[in-house]
Amino acid sequence: MLLAELEVWHTRPVTPTRRVALGHLVLPADPPPGFGGLLLGAVIAGHLPHVDDDLLPDVHRLIDQVDRGDRVVQPRLRHRFQVDRHGLARSVHQLHGADDELSFEFQNNGSALQQVLGAVYAIERLAPAARHSLTPVLHRAIAWRGPVGPSLVAYLLGNKAGSISSIIDPRAWALDILGFPVGTVLPTNKEVMARFR
Repeated sequence: MLLAELEVWHTRPVTPTRRVALGHLVLPADPPPGFGGLLLGAVIAGHLPHVDDDLLPDVHRLIDQVDRGDRVVQPRLRHRFQVDRHGLARSVHQLHGADDELSFEFQNNGSALQQVLGAVYAIERLAPAARHSLTPVLHRAIAWRGPVGPSLVAYLLGNKAGSISSIIDPRAWALDILGFPVGTVLPTNKEVMARFR
């Protein structure tokens, strides 16, 4: 099942210009960071190791500018962000769910920096509240050094959960961690304290 999708349009490798645009986006961000935030974080974490380290401070600054809704002077990070997609190649990144497991699928037809820029500019299309909640996730993704998989999902979420149900319903995840049976709705404080101990 498709949970989130990011479509990045970019110049072809043989083209002398450097341009980036966005296409179709499916980026649910509720409850934060949602599946959309996980996908954007994974795109950044998966591609940033192939980006020049000298550009990382500017990537951090760009994320903050987009979060604040500032006007971003173009070109930025050697690329021009535009609306027109004519003559550009396409890369599609997806987050899939099967049973209670998450998996990422990256289709790269451009440079790693183009994919990172697409993920950063994608938060501009979200509502301000969603942008603010996803910005820390993107900053955390920059610091990730490891494979794109369940450990990255847990890192981006800030806990050890990496399942679909834990993202959709954090209360259900907490009850599961404490060992309550599935379907428990509202345990008493005494029951919670007993399980916690």
